[in-house]
Amino acid sequence: MSDREPPRRRVPGPARPERSARPVGQRRPGPGSRPARRPPAPRPMPRVIQLGSPRPRLRLVGVALTLVLIAFVLRLLQVQAVDASTYAAKAEQNRYVGYTLAAERGGITDRTGVALATSVDAYTITADPTLFTREQLKVDDGPEQAAALLAPILGQEQDTIVQKLRPEDKKLRYVVLASRQTPQVWKQIKDLKTALATKSETDRSTVNVLAGVLAVPTTKRVYPNGDLAAGILGWVNADGKGGGGIEQQLNGLLAGKDGKIRYAQSGGRQVPTVGSTETPAVPGSDVELTVDRDIQWAAQNAITEQVKESGADRGYVIVQDTRTGEVLAMANSPGFDPNDLSEARSADMGNAAVQDAFEPGSTAKVMSMAAVLEENVADPLTHVVVPNRLHRGDRLFKDDINHPTWYLTLNGVLAKSSNIGTILATGQLGKTQKQANQVLYSYLRKFGLGSHSGLGFPGETPGILAAPDQWSTSQQYTIPFGQGVSLNAMQAASVYSTIANGGVRVDPTLVRGTKGPDGRFVPAATPKKTRVISEKTAKTLARMLESVVDDEEGTGTKARIPGYRVAGKTGTANRVDPATGKYKGYTSSFAGFAPADKPRVTVYCAIQNATKGNYFGGQICGPVYKQVMEFALKTLQVPPTGARAANLPVTYRP
Repeated sequence: MSDREPPRRRVPGPARPERSARPVGQRRPGPGSRPARRPPAPRPMPRVIQLGSPRPRLRLVGVALTLVLIAFVLRLLQVQAVDASTYAAKAEQNRYVGYTLAAERGGITDRTGVALATSVDAYTITADPTLFTREQLKVDDGPEQAAALLAPILGQEQDTIVQKLRPEDKKLRYVVLASRQTPQVWKQIKDLKTALATKSETDRSTVNVLAGVLAVPTTKRVYPNGDLAAGILGWVNADGKGGGGIEQQLNGLLAGKDGKIRYAQSGGRQVPTVGSTETPAVPGSDVELTVDRDIQWAAQNAITEQVKESGADRGYVIVQDTRTGEVLAMANSPGFDPNDLSEARSADMGNAAVQDAFEPGSTAKVMSMAAVLEENVADPLTHVVVPNRLHRGDRLFKDDINHPTWYLTLNGVLAKSSNIGTILATGQLGKTQKQANQVLYSYLRKFGLGSHSGLGFPGETPGILAAPDQWSTSQQYTIPFGQGVSLNAMQAASVYSTIANGGVRVDPTLVRGTKGPDGRFVPAATPKKTRVISEKTAKTLARMLESVVDDEEGTGTKARIPGYRVAGKTGTANRVDPATGKYKGYTSSFAGFAPADKPRVTVYCAIQNATKGNYFGGQICGPVYKQVMEFALKTLQVPPTGARAANLPVTYRP
């Protein structure tokens, strides 16, 4: 046997599970080595979910969309049909509104371009009442709170403002709280609105009760000279229309043409993104008057002082260019300030110089003398025997003073203002008194009595001149010396301007021309001219009127002006009281022109019912005439003619 150990026999044991083949290089675990890591268990395969059919989901989405569309349709039907009126009312809070754009009113100037009436920026304070309701402000007393803030600024009662902010018409969207307020007033309101709006943003208890208060830009009429020429100018009322004088007479020219603006608004504010439509306003034309501001001031100052000193009811002074008929001044006293009508008396707000009808008295004798001279029934040197009393008709006539029999020339009759002498002279105008009446009437009419002066002024009176066949027995003899007939101050001044203009009557004018928005000046129409008496008669009358002022026998010596030849006539007439219709007091007057031999200026003055001191026309109106005439001659730079007065005789020796 060999050295090898004989092979051992394997005893079969229990069967071992088969082992997987060991990878190459892997060591077999020996004693003390880590047991081999068991291979991870195989992961389960993900489960695959198979989607179902999409049709159910599409059906679900379709149903949902259908329901939404049905909801929209139902809502649309509700808005447009069921609740249409409700939503329309709500839409009123955000709709188009519009207002008028006031045209700028034209200015009024005197003949030299000095402003007598002009317009300045202003605001009309308005409100939308629907913005003061509880629905808008969330408070019950919105109008009351707003009124409490606005009343002291606007100078109104709170109740008045509340009534406007809470109108009966609940749909009313526009009310005017105050017209033509100054920019300062609107600034106060605007500052209050801003303060309330700012505070309401941080304090919920604060309500901007002024949110519905708005302002419309406009203009306000201003009269820089206060009451100067107020009777001529008139005023502008709260509606922006002329309420008297030139403002009323030429309102169409001055007012221009208003424009319009329309815009969308919400909560009282304009919506800028929506846009607006606007028709611009066309400014009014400027009006240039014939009045000279300085002469107007002199006339107004003189008559105001004399009316006050005489304790009279009123007075007027008219200054006229004898050649052109242009009115250089027309003053009234008492007057008014058109800037503040609250202080004016209604009786003083007109133009009494053209609106008052009164009996002129002896200033009318110049027309009687014109008829006598023109008809060649007498001349300035004709002798007239004037008794202390004269019986005619049913009356016994006298002069203003008792006197012995006067032996006067016709010139003396006018110089001494004899009623009896005038009756005797005019009685020669016809073979019968009836014929004489007819002739005198024709001259009175040609001088302008009984018809409007030609100014076209609002409220002007034509006076009263009855037809001669209607004259009473006494009127046949009183009309020649200015009683029983009435006229206005403008008509009286025009009579003397006619004589001064060589017997040609020129219709008086107050307007020289107008200037439109284009800046082009349009002169006023040429006034009508009428031959009343011959130039020869006019010159003779002028010389006779000089005797009234220059002769010591004359009644108008207080009207003398050193260096100038002055023609004038006094008047003192019984006055009809407009309140009772009966005679009470006197109308005192003085009329004349200068220079007498080369006339340029006519001045007429009348004072009604003087109650203090003297009431004779020569005594209280003569000084006014002198003061105004002197000023006018200097202003117009009219030199003295240097010629001597005629010095016609007043009396004669029988």
